[in-house]
Amino acid sequence: MKQNHLLSVRNVTVMAMFGALAAVLMIFEVPLPFIAPSFYGMDISEVPVLVGTFALGPVAGVVMELVKILVKLILKPTSTGFVGEFANFCVGCSLVLPAGFIYRLNKTKKGAVIGMAAGTVIMTIVAVILNAVVMLPFYSHFMPLDTIIAAGAAINPAISNVWTFVILAVGPFNILKGVIVSLLTALVYKRVSVIIHSDSERRAVKTS
Repeated sequence: MKQNHLLSVRNVTVMAMFGALAAVLMIFEVPLPFIAPSFYGMDISEVPVLVGTFALGPVAGVVMELVKILVKLILKPTSTGFVGEFANFCVGCSLVLPAGFIYRLNKTKKGAVIGMAAGTVIMTIVAVILNAVVMLPFYSHFMPLDTIIAAGAAINPAISNVWTFVILAVGPFNILKGVIVSLLTALVYKRVSVIIHSDSERRAVKTS
């Protein structure tokens, strides 16, 4: 029986499909005005990437994140000089890599839950830091930083500067996103993985 490897035709096809699906989902953002200003939109593009990561491994997760960004740029050109896409790639990888590594070590429901919880925490930390040192300074060229912070203060009066903004707005935003993405992934993973792995087994039997 031939060993299944990451760059098999089947796996490359799966990564391309899931990455493209993630790109489409990335376009559809929903603002969460009770947590963060309306220019922060939540999407569920990490769901197909997480599903693919659990099925194929953490390296595949990074590949799918890259495919997602590239396809998204084809569907909708950058409006941030690629800074937003770079940040999205980094934040996405900070979710799927820990989740994928932990699940790879413990391929159980508990392992998946721990992986997604760890990924959510790490993603939130990365998002907070990236927003503080990259995204907000970049967007301040288009919107005064005081205006951005004021938009956050209108939601949470405790916000008064960049760091309180990212901790009290960006942080909760990403925690909620991680929880929603994790729940959706938990709902669909088993159904999708059965299709992926059963197809793999059929191909392996034919070539053995």
